[in-house]
Amino acid sequence: MKINLRILYPALAALVVLISCDAARNSQNAGADSTGSSAPQPEAPADAASTDVSFLDGNGKSITLQSLKGKVVFINFWATWCPPCIDEMPSINRLKQTFKSRDDIVFLMVDVDGDYGKSKAFMDKNRYDLPVYTPDSDIPPSFLGNAIPTTVILDKAGELVVRAEGGRDYMAPGTVKAIEDLLNH
Repeated sequence: MKINLRILYPALAALVVLISCDAARNSQNAGADSTGSSAPQPEAPADAASTDVSFLDGNGKSITLQSLKGKVVFINFWATWCPPCIDEMPSINRLKQTFKSRDDIVFLMVDVDGDYGKSKAFMDKNRYDLPVYTPDSDIPPSFLGNAIPTTVILDKAGELVVRAEGGRDYMAPGTVKAIEDLLNH
C-alpha cells in the first residue's frame, strides 16, 4: 500500500493546529468555573501594602497603601466612559454609606484615565459620596489586570484578600458580611 504524502502532510499539519488550539483554549480556561468566568482572586503579594502604591486626591495630596495599614481598604479602578463601572457606582455608594460610622475602612475610587476633574464632576452630578483618586505610581498587576471595573480589597494587615473584575452589586449580603468580617478581625 502506497501512502500519498501530498495528502498525509497537510492532514497532519491540520491535526497539529487543531490540537494546539484546543490546548491553548483549555489553558486559558483552567481558572474558570462552570460558567466560564475566571476566578476573582489571583495570586497576590504576601503584603500588598508594602509595595509602593500611591494615589493622588484632588488637592494633589498623595496617599500610600502603607499609610492605610490598620484599615480595610476598598479600591475600585474605573473610568467615566465605562458602562459597567457606572452601573456599579450606586451599590458602591450605598456600601460606603453602610460603613460611614467606621473609621477603619477607606474607599478609594481610582480613575484609571487620571482625569480627576472629569471623575469628580461625575461623582458630584450623580450625588455620590465617593472619594476620587488618580494613580500616583505604577499599579501592580495583582491589583489591576486588563479590565475595568476592577475592585480590590485589602485587609487591615495590607494583604490583598479580594480582587473582582467586572461590574458587581456590592450591596449583596455576602459582600457586606465579608467586609464586616474583615473589619471585626
